[in-house]
Amino acid sequence: MTTNELINTLKQQLKRLEQDVLQHDSHLHKTQQKMLLDIERFNRALFIQSGAKLFPCIEQIAKNIQQLEKQLTFNLTSPAILYHCERIQDQFTAVKRALKATNLDVKTAQHKKTIKRNQAIKRNQLAHQDSGFSWIASNVMQNSHKLYDERNKHLDWQKKMQHKIEVLQSQLANCHKNDKIVRQNDILLLHRRLGKCRQAITYIEERIQLFERPNKNRNY
Repeated sequence: MTTNELINTLKQQLKRLEQDVLQHDSHLHKTQQKMLLDIERFNRALFIQSGAKLFPCIEQIAKNIQQLEKQLTFNLTSPAILYHCERIQDQFTAVKRALKATNLDVKTAQHKKTIKRNQAIKRNQLAHQDSGFSWIASNVMQNSHKLYDERNKHLDWQKKMQHKIEVLQSQLANCHKNDKIVRQNDILLLHRRLGKCRQAITYIEERIQLFERPNKNRNY
């Protein structure tokens, strides 16, 4: 095979593969693209590429064929030609394998994402158990809507306790001495509960911010 025949053969192979890649990339779902956005699907020795779309690989193979075509004008030795051809063939093989493996790669990425999410939920649950606010259900900590509902619930409790403290304090001046001690103890207990309620509100608001921060970052 002459050098011209070699280059033409490689270009024909590339053209056929390019059609398969274009069809592959055009049929990619947004979900697939999102799942494979930051995934490296190839050995860096073959391609510098990440994500679901494979056309960047076609561009890199074309560039390597062009470089080989130029180098052949300098009378490369047979071992050097063989090395470049084997590398290009390895790239062809890798892309063909990637065309078949997209769905599997998506499932793998989804599985890894699920594992990370479950690990994060477990860490959050353990942190919640140690927070001192165990009366708030753990599942509330994993849902932003439930967190807002819980915050509103605590704000309502805070308002009711403040009102009750005001009522008890207004009764102190006119109540019997023995009743006064009871009222004072009730007020002290309510202040403690109110303080805990306010701490819980702060805790819940911090959790809401943690939920909303990633969403804000995605908008930039």
